Amino acid sequence: MASKILVIGNVNGQIQAVFSKLGALHAKNNFAFAIIVGNLFADSWESDGAGATIQSLVDSKIDVPLPTYFALGSRPLPPPVVEKLQSSSDELCHNLFFLGKRTTMKTSEGIRIVALGGQLDSNTIAGQSEEKYAPFYGETDAKILRGATTADILITSEWPEGIQKRSKVDFNPERQPLTRQCIADLDIVLKPRYHFSASGDTFYEREPFFHTPSEETDNLYPVTRFINLAPYGNPIKQKWIYAFSLEPSASHPVSPPTGSTACPLTLSEKKRAATEHREQALVYDDGSRGRKSHKRRKGEPRGPISASECFFCLANENIATHLVTSIGDNSYITTAKGPLPTSQTFPKLGFPCHMLIIPFIHQPTLGSMEEEERRATYAEMQRYRGAMDSMLKSVTGVEYGSVTWEVSKSSLPHTHWQYLPVTADLIQKGLVEAAFKALAENLHWPKFTKEDVGDGFDETSDFFRVLVWDPNDDAGEPTSYIMRFDEKIRFHNQFGREVLAKLLRLDRRIDWRDCGQTQVQEEQDVEKFKEAFRKFDFAA
Repeated sequence: MASKILVIGNVNGQIQAVFSKLGALHAKNNFAFAIIVGNLFADSWESDGAGATIQSLVDSKIDVPLPTYFALGSRPLPPPVVEKLQSSSDELCHNLFFLGKRTTMKTSEGIRIVALGGQLDSNTIAGQSEEKYAPFYGETDAKILRGATTADILITSEWPEGIQKRSKVDFNPERQPLTRQCIADLDIVLKPRYHFSASGDTFYEREPFFHTPSEETDNLYPVTRFINLAPYGNPIKQKWIYAFSLEPSASHPVSPPTGSTACPLTLSEKKRAATEHREQALVYDDGSRGRKSHKRRKGEPRGPISASECFFCLANENIATHLVTSIGDNSYITTAKGPLPTSQTFPKLGFPCHMLIIPFIHQPTLGSMEEEERRATYAEMQRYRGAMDSMLKSVTGVEYGSVTWEVSKSSLPHTHWQYLPVTADLIQKGLVEAAFKALAENLHWPKFTKEDVGDGFDETSDFFRVLVWDPNDDAGEPTSYIMRFDEKIRFHNQFGREVLAKLLRLDRRIDWRDCGQTQVQEEQDVEKFKEAFRKFDFAA
């Protein structure tokens, strides 16, 4: 069933007037929700009238007639608003919710909203903006949102670079809106049905543009409508409110709509997706050894990897199912292809125990998942890690601890954790921690910090995480170390394996391709692991 939606441009502090108009419109049309895509608050919020209005809003004394989401615009939020949001999980008052700087969410109607708030600040450290409520974002914030893979509605303060190319719509404002390549990338990757902005004082609705059909889109034509709304109360009577209906399950058209144009935008990093796809072979190998299954013309960009192509996704027909050892509700575990240890490395185990914990959700990072999925997935991944720790302690006493590592990188196709036993004395002597720090220092990479970032949602940069579990620690919880990095660092995804190879004196096995096994050998190791893990497998 289609949902009726209202979208509003800059409110600029005219809160009571706008919500009164929304109430009248809602009474006649029964909208599902509204979105404020510009600045809800005025610049001079400290004046008596504005301050009183804000306080009335925070105290729920102003009626918000329907569920309404407000974006982070180009101005700082008033301190009373920030204070309330921090204490109320971003609910400002009844029916009024903050979308945040970098957001992926799904409404109760099943409509997927992706929002990137604020203005690009190229001077942010590591390409990120740390302050959640400040009106600035970094390149990394935009890259993380590409992991959402799809969107019904995209909201940004700034425009995508190149959006006016191929358009015949007149648009001659006094000042052209700022355009950003990273926002164009979002349009190309997410293919939103609607993209809203509220930059400047002029309304602009571009002709719809269609994206090239592909197997991922069932050879249909996804269509994006880009709309920039004027501010409420603007003197030249430009359109400040936009109403439409949206059915998220509706199919894309089989041909380009009349009056539409081809997508005017260009993806910035044409080679990245192909590179990252090859990196997946660290775990699974479909036998192609890098051969392309579909020919593409030279120079043609490869799009984001779909779930059907991803060798971490159970939906892929080529997945090495004989390596899978346990399947939970939100994730599964598998033995690694070309494991770092051999069956003799840990004599008391008798199998390599180089394991992967892989979420079902096809996302590049845990932080890019929707909230409910993210929390459930992270909790189950930790549960799997803890269950394997319990297995080690049951089989070997306190002889082996474990190291779990994660590359949380927005350009990767599918996030996962790798798990490996290590002798407990290496942990207790501080050699595991030292080994990771030493190699990072030798590579002139950022320093590790000792901290727990949980499911990674609050992180706005790429990072490498290490969880070190000491079997002699009565608390039973691992120690977490984090190294944050940006695109300036040529981070390679075998970093964790390289560290542990050197630490365990398995230097010749750094490259997984040098550690090949026959399928019979792989199946033998899987069965030995399953036997040891059987009583700890909560998913069995």
